[in-house]
Amino acid sequence: MTRTRVSQLLNPASRILVVGEMMLDEFLWGKVSRISPEAPVPVVDVVRETFNAGGAANVARNLREFADHVHLISLAGTGHDADVLRAILDERGVALDGVIFDDTYTTIRKTRIVARNQQVVRVDRERRRGFTDAQRAQVLANFTRLLPSLDAIILEDYDKGLLDQPLTDALVKAARAAGKIITVDPKPTNPVRWHGVTCVTPNRAEAFRFAGRKETEPGDTVLEDRALLEVGASLLEQWRCDHLLITLSEHGMILFETGQPPHHIPTRAQEVIDVSGAGDTAIAVFTAALAGGATPREAAEIANHASGIVVAKTGTAVTSREELLASFPA
Repeated sequence: MTRTRVSQLLNPASRILVVGEMMLDEFLWGKVSRISPEAPVPVVDVVRETFNAGGAANVARNLREFADHVHLISLAGTGHDADVLRAILDERGVALDGVIFDDTYTTIRKTRIVARNQQVVRVDRERRRGFTDAQRAQVLANFTRLLPSLDAIILEDYDKGLLDQPLTDALVKAARAAGKIITVDPKPTNPVRWHGVTCVTPNRAEAFRFAGRKETEPGDTVLEDRALLEVGASLLEQWRCDHLLITLSEHGMILFETGQPPHHIPTRAQEVIDVSGAGDTAIAVFTAALAGGATPREAAEIANHASGIVVAKTGTAVTSREELLASFPA
C-alpha cells in the first residue's frame, strides 16, 4: 500500500465516537540504585511525573491524530484526577459533551512506576460502577443526538461496569439501523454478547478465552496455527460480526471475514519497548481507516503499521499522521 493511498483513506473529516471507560494514566519515572532495607524490593527515586489519557480516553486521543471530530461518551468523577484528564482531552480537541462528570464516581487512575524504561509496578485506583438509570437515559440521548453526524462508533470495553448488555444492545441496534460502522475492543471478563457489530478486535489470549478454549503456544506460521484458525472461525460465527481482527503481538494481526480465507498481516514493529495502549492505537486507526473507505484488509494493514510505531515508545503513546504515513512507501 502506498503513502498516497493511506493518506486518502485517513480522512480528517471523519466523525468518530468512542464509548467506554475513560481513565487517567499516571507515570512515575525514576531510577533504582538500592534495595529497600524493609523488604526485598527496589527503591525507586522518582525524578518526574507525567499524565496521559488512558482507556477509552486514549482511544479518543489516538483518533484525534487522524480525525478532526472525535466525541467521547463516558463517566468520570470530579476533583484533581478528572480535572487533569479533562485538560489533556481538551488540549487534544476531543469533544467531551457526552461525558458525565459525577461527584459520587471515582475517576479510574492507573499509576505505573517506571525505572530504566522498565515498569516496576502498577497501582490501580478504581471502583467498578455502571451508569445510574438517569445517566443511562442521558447517554442514550447524547448518542441519539450525535448519531446522524457520525461515520463510526468504537465501543471500548474495560469491564469497569459501563458497557452492559442492555446498553450495548441499544447502541448497536441504533447504529446498525443508521448504517454506521461499529467496532469493539472487548474484555473476556464481561459477558456481553457483541452481536451484529462491524468488527471485534481481541488479542490472541482474549480470543481463546472468548471461545472457551485453553490458549495454545503460537505456531511458527500463523496461517498454519490450527487452534487459532478454529478460534477465529468460531468467534466470527458466535458474534455474527462482519469481521474479526485478532492482534498477535510480535506476529502481527490476523483478519477473519465471512466467506473469505483468513488474512495474516505480519508485524511492522522493529523494536518493542512498551505495549501499553497498543490495542487502543490498533482499534483507533483500524476504525478511522474503515470510516475513510478502506477495505478491512487495508484498514488492518494501516492499523498494524500504527501499532508497530507505538510499541517502540515508552508509556501510553500515540502515533502521528506524519509518522504513520512515513512508514509506508511513497
